[in-house]
Amino acid sequence: MKVINEVLALDVGKARIGVARASMRARIPEPVTTIETSKALELLNEIIDRYQTQAIVVGLPRSLHGDDTEQTRWVRQWITEAANHIKLPFYLQDEALTSAKALELAADDETKNQSQDALAASLILQDFLDTPEHMWVTH
Repeated sequence: MKVINEVLALDVGKARIGVARASMRARIPEPVTTIETSKALELLNEIIDRYQTQAIVVGLPRSLHGDDTEQTRWVRQWITEAANHIKLPFYLQDEALTSAKALELAADDETKNQSQDALAASLILQDFLDTPEHMWVTH
């Protein structure tokens, strides 16, 4: 397996995508930006180049019981399309409650200038970084 040094995390929604990044050495996620989903593929390539990204982590929404939902299926379809344009490994990370946590953080003085979507992506990325490598799920 190729060593991964830089990773992007995406909180994919039908309207917007939150983007966060981290060095696998430092393991500290950083919110980057929020982009429109309709423009994501062209903008993501620019972000990938800027950070010399080697892998993409996508938050996978599920029901509170862990079941797939309509949104889960939509995100999986988006990943399939994105993987045709972005030639990097994609990893899936359960995003349970990250949007709610991001909303709480967005109200905090230290993070109020960050978008809720980018904060959610950074929470997804932190969960991924805290998961042992042998448990990473690829798309």
